[in-house]
Amino acid sequence: MNYWLVKSEPHKYSWEKFNQDGRTFWDGVRNYQARNNLKEMKADDLVLFYHSNEGKNVVGIAKVAREFYQDPTTSDPNWVVVDLVPVESLKKPVTLEQIKADPKLKDIHLVRQGRLSVISLKREEFDRILETGNS
Repeated sequence: MNYWLVKSEPHKYSWEKFNQDGRTFWDGVRNYQARNNLKEMKADDLVLFYHSNEGKNVVGIAKVAREFYQDPTTSDPNWVVVDLVPVESLKKPVTLEQIKADPKLKDIHLVRQGRLSVISLKREEFDRILETGNS
């Protein structure tokens, strides 16, 4: 199993809206590294949902429901999406400040490659964020 983090601005697509929808395709990725990460996602991989710009915190866990396919919002074959389903909300959001302050998370891509919208995580990083958000 692989672990990931996806970012969304809450005013564009919030965790609450995602839970209301129950399933979504993760579109709008227009960065090749982020696109390559989408292509690496496998069914049942776990994904942290991060509110960017407003909030700047991890708020929930999702799961990959369908592996990559052509982004239906564009005819450009370079861009793909995956389907995600919500799994559960964290008891409390984990802020970017908490992540930056945690020595166990100092090398996380969220900090090192802050503009990337789809990020791979090590299992230890994923588990540490969950531990922080559910304690």
